[in-house]
Amino acid sequence: MIPLAPILVVEDEPKLAALVRDYLESAGYTCQLLGNGTGVVEWVRAHAPAAILLDINLPGVDGLAICREVRTFSEVPILMLTARVEELDRLIGLELGADDYICKPFSPREVVARVKAVLRRTNPSTKAMVNPVVLDDERFEARVHGHALTLTPVEFRLLGKLSAQPGRVFSRAQLIGALYADHRVVSDRTVDSHVKNLRRKLIEVGVDPISAVYGIGYRFELVDPDDASV
Repeated sequence: MIPLAPILVVEDEPKLAALVRDYLESAGYTCQLLGNGTGVVEWVRAHAPAAILLDINLPGVDGLAICREVRTFSEVPILMLTARVEELDRLIGLELGADDYICKPFSPREVVARVKAVLRRTNPSTKAMVNPVVLDDERFEARVHGHALTLTPVEFRLLGKLSAQPGRVFSRAQLIGALYADHRVVSDRTVDSHVKNLRRKLIEVGVDPISAVYGIGYRFELVDPDDASV
């Protein structure tokens, strides 16, 4: 279900902001663009947007400060947009209450998929949800809404582990045990890298069912049957 409230896009690069707006509006959402951090919090208080796409590097007030203040009075979904890829920035953003984190450069289709996913998580509908993933272990094939996925063996096992129990949160340690047949020792960062690659491939076929649970790990969620593509 498309929310009536607008999606607020706070981005100081006009061309990028307009591109994101165009894709969101093509998907049925309404948008409001702001190019400066000053006044964003007041706008959120006054208009109660359905979600916020929030750049970190903003003139006036930076996105992290905005996220921190918005969280003092609102649970509106916040997706951080940033060129900062360092792990510290990512953890700080999520600690402040961001619901997702999208690194530049990104595909506008990815942004739409992420917005749909976060709105679905925060505003669940009564419609029956479905598991979009079909795995054939014998043929080593994975399909989503009829689209074939080209996965590595590790990604195939990771998707199988997560999708077998929708809604369950798996720690990185639990996922490590399922990824490698030889039970090699790998770091949490390796798991994060595999999840990132798998999530990118799922987004390319129009779904984003894997979400991070801060401080714990990852979970797989059922999707709206109408969201076969973006």
